[in-house]
Amino acid sequence: MEKSGTKEARMTQSNSHMRMILASASPRRAELLRRLNADFGIEASDADETWNTATDLKQFVMELASKKASIVAERHTDIRGMIVIGADTVVEAPNGECFGKPVDRRDAGRMLEVLSGKWHLVHTGVCVVCADSGLHLRDVETTKVKFRMIDSCMAERYLDTGEFSDKAGAYAVQGYGALLVEKICGCYFNVMGLPLVKLDDMLKACGHRFF
Repeated sequence: MEKSGTKEARMTQSNSHMRMILASASPRRAELLRRLNADFGIEASDADETWNTATDLKQFVMELASKKASIVAERHTDIRGMIVIGADTVVEAPNGECFGKPVDRRDAGRMLEVLSGKWHLVHTGVCVVCADSGLHLRDVETTKVKFRMIDSCMAERYLDTGEFSDKAGAYAVQGYGALLVEKICGCYFNVMGLPLVKLDDMLKACGHRFF
């Protein structure tokens, strides 16, 4: 975990004392935070998510998560105890290609074809910024996922659901995409877009906790 900052974060006694902003418009990440009864707002950062092919994917998602959180945190430096969470997820295909969100149905179909029957990696970069203390933590979680063999009929039926839209790798493991996944090695919630144990450890490191 990378850590930077100039002041020690203040310890809170429960999640009710933690003022939190999710610097992401992802409904999956918001859903996961709601499962933990977190009190949070949502602010998209509008950060540029274009991948520089010369950058390692793990480093890329960590830097992008940091950028998202930093942009939003700069808007709230006057609010005591504010925590900003940034995250970004990509799929690393078996050939090393970066699969972000598909641009259209055809692109999604290509991704499913490449992933069919093979293992791939899901990388999520996470950043936690304490807006008033300047403490800045960032880390990355990686999960291995294996797809079952997907024939053209199954692929078309899945694409017909429209679920692929706005999903890294063109699938949602918490939806119909669960029927595409044969095995998972690592954090399931990471595949949804937010590794909760990793996030909890990061919050504890800056003096906060969910419960």
